Amino acid sequence: MNESNYDEIMQLLCDRLNSLTNSEATVTPETNLISELSIDSIKLLNLIMEIEDTFDISIPINALADVQTVDELAGLISRIKSTH
Repeated sequence: MNESNYDEIMQLLCDRLNSLTNSEATVTPETNLISELSIDSIKLLNLIMEIEDTFDISIPINALADVQTVDELAGLISRIKSTH
């Protein structure tokens, strides 16, 4: 995994998640998207669409089934991005 890609993706995710949630929680790689940030399916789909547009990739919905933390989402995006 390209470290700069991962860092860029992580920064984008943290910025977007901070603006998407009304939570006082600080977004870190270990932050759980659902239990800590209360990201519902609509917010998640909007975030995914924005990520797809930003990085010109396509994220399969079924790949999100195992994603629980910001780090897991960043890793998934980085893997998909590296294959394009």
